[in-house]
Amino acid sequence: MESIRILLCCGAGMSSGFLAQSARKYVKKNKLDVQIEARSESEVGQFLKKINVLLIGPHYANHLEEFERMASMYDVAVGVIPQKVYAELDGEALVQLALDIRKG
Repeated sequence: MESIRILLCCGAGMSSGFLAQSARKYVKKNKLDVQIEARSESEVGQFLKKINVLLIGPHYANHLEEFERMASMYDVAVGVIPQKVYAELDGEALVQLALDIRKG
């Protein structure tokens, strides 16, 4: 498996930070070559050159097309984190979502 770099995006980066932490634990436990960062919505543009997958919080679902347009120039796959995954801080489900989105 190639190295995958994932960026999680939420309003201030706080909620997604906890989710990223949970996902990192899953990645470490399963020895996956996946890097996960969490940032605020205003920082996304700075990271598009460095990532493979952008996952946005469920509260940004109505902005999906806007994020997809920004990411398309960098061949970055974009998806919305399901509310259940977000609320339960389900790191395993988050990583699986990112891998599925990356595969296309």
